Amino acid sequence: MWKAYFGENAIIVGIDINPDCKIFENPEGNVFVEIGDQSDTDFLKSVVDKYGTPDIVLDDGSHIMSHISATFDYLYYNMNSESTYMVEDLHCSYWSEFQGGFRLDGTFIEFAKNKVDEINAPHSRGVQNITEFTKTTQSIHFYDSIVVFEKRPQNKKFHTMTGNMSILDNLIIGE
Repeated sequence: MWKAYFGENAIIVGIDINPDCKIFENPEGNVFVEIGDQSDTDFLKSVVDKYGTPDIVLDDGSHIMSHISATFDYLYYNMNSESTYMVEDLHCSYWSEFQGGFRLDGTFIEFAKNKVDEINAPHSRGVQNITEFTKTTQSIHFYDSIVVFEKRPQNKKFHTMTGNMSILDNLIIGE
């Protein structure tokens, strides 16, 4: 399916912990399957070393919160500067059997919500530190059970001034 969507020249690399998934590999068609644990950064490094930095990551792995976070923490910062990172099946963020729970710290949904503040750090008047994520992330999109991160360098920020007052200083939402 992904080969049909992305085209003949796409290199598709699947990661699974189940060795039986190797049957889906098709090297002649540039479809590869690597067997390993998605939360093992040494394994992820070996995949990136072998295939290069990814343009697109779709995490449809174990759905366990600590695995999703570990994968993101490694792969996101080892992707191309203009790329897309998607995590699906995030309804599991609310389910205890996947280390989830409603508004529970440590779930990927809560992690992604906090990343919104990081994107907007330049506007926070120093409350939120500017991070590598701030500098390299253009947007975050939330959908039903899916979060999409668009990795692109942020544009230079500026405040529009009128007279001696910044429009941002006096913006009141809802009026």
